[in-house]
Amino acid sequence: MPDAPLFAPPAGFIRLRLTVAYHGAEFAGWQSQPQTRTVQDTLHEAFARLGAGESARPVAAGRTDAGVHADAMPVHIDVPDSFRLAPQRLARALNAHLPSDLAVLDAAPAPANFHARFRCTGRAYIYRLWTAPQRHPMWADRALHVSAPLNAEAMNAAAAALIGTHDFAAFATREDRHTVRELRELEVRRTSELWEIHVQGESFLRHMVRGLVGTLLLAGQGQLSPAQTADILSGGERARAGANVPAHGLTFSGAEYGKVVYRSQSTSLFSSF
Repeated sequence: MPDAPLFAPPAGFIRLRLTVAYHGAEFAGWQSQPQTRTVQDTLHEAFARLGAGESARPVAAGRTDAGVHADAMPVHIDVPDSFRLAPQRLARALNAHLPSDLAVLDAAPAPANFHARFRCTGRAYIYRLWTAPQRHPMWADRALHVSAPLNAEAMNAAAAALIGTHDFAAFATREDRHTVRELRELEVRRTSELWEIHVQGESFLRHMVRGLVGTLLLAGQGQLSPAQTADILSGGERARAGANVPAHGLTFSGAEYGKVVYRSQSTSLFSSF
């Protein structure tokens, strides 16, 4: 049986596709939670102020944790078909009702059969490190300050041992789900004092990206060899891998839907990974 009906909006509703960016410091993550500030609830409330009070809660490609940022998060929302605000005016109208740490970058009718979460075939993150003796206030809440020297080549050698389809239980907070994932990219890119660790895969376990980065930091400090990193992967013991790095250095940077990609580096947000 074709799966298209599973991803169609309910009768009487239309689906919109948004690209959203947010600074995560003051949010308790994407997912709605009682009595706390979340991205999902804040965006939903903005739609209600525009007269779409019966809309479903928005759905994102990735449910980021507290403190994590997003540069280009694909989102869909089902609104009543009586909602008449034109898509080309929607981003500006929503931003008038959103706080300064959350913005809609663009909005359009969703493609047929689009689902921001379940149709997503790839997710990308960037973890930033400020690698200088002294902290920098411009990066205090967007990058982890690491004052000790790091060896980028050693970090990338350790990263190479992790790329591919493996059981990543050793790098994630305790999971009840199946823990096999495909890691498509894990690369340290060094640019002056600001380093970026690029991570790509179809999906990730809870805190997996932060656990991977914490392990690479051990390699960069000379505490782990590539062979030891591979042993940690195969052993599956969380205690042997690096600690989860803080959330504030992590940014959701883009998502892939087959050949269509949304990412922050392109003005149109359509590009190749």
